[in-house]
Amino acid sequence: MLRQSVLTLGQRFIKAVLLPVRRWLECFDVRDRQLAHRLCRLIPAQCPFERDIVVAKWHIHIPPLCHLNPLYEELMLLRYRALCYLADECQEDISAYC
Repeated sequence: MLRQSVLTLGQRFIKAVLLPVRRWLECFDVRDRQLAHRLCRLIPAQCPFERDIVVAKWHIHIPPLCHLNPLYEELMLLRYRALCYLADECQEDISAYC
């Protein structure tokens, strides 16, 4: 019973800390060309942690762990909004970021 209350308390703490950050990321409006370029360079399009390792005859696959990041979806949406701003409003070629 004690363990369940500790997990619940920890989960509440994480939600309380991350909720304002999530809301800020969701409401962040990209309206600057340089900022949009920076966001597209900083936020990767694919998870950079996925790896295939071959040791002798063994093949080890390390799955992408980005989905464990509690802000993953918000960051992907922010990158998408930056790409849309560059493509739609600035009429720039975004193929370098794809």
